[in-house]
Amino acid sequence: MSKVALAALILLAAPAHHSLSGMYDTGASVSFEGVIREFHFVNPHPYLTVEVKPNSRAQVWKMELDNRGELVAIGMTITTFRSGDRITVSGNPGLAGAKILYVRKLERPKDRFWYEQDETAPSMGFSKS
Repeated sequence: MSKVALAALILLAAPAHHSLSGMYDTGASVSFEGVIREFHFVNPHPYLTVEVKPNSRAQVWKMELDNRGELVAIGMTITTFRSGDRITVSGNPGLAGAKILYVRKLERPKDRFWYEQDETAPSMGFSKS
């Protein structure tokens, strides 16, 4: 295999990164309370599937977090979130009514865990009060 063909194969196999504004309404914010169904600690962006009831009807939303490398750097692991965890979350909703959310803030009341993604980097911890 030639070096050019190998380089092309590597580029095609690499996960694609996307612009937030291409998938999410970065000018809007929504908030939900819900229950985590699954946590996928994958590249390039880990995500949660969360059951929410915005209008008394259950819906499942995919809620995307920051890139995995930055999350690992702040201490997030595959066990940070568990199925059944109740959370409150806010962020940028998907375009065209898609049931996706880019998470900006997340709180888990049972242990006062919090996660936040501002414009520069993610952070997380546990509230004392």
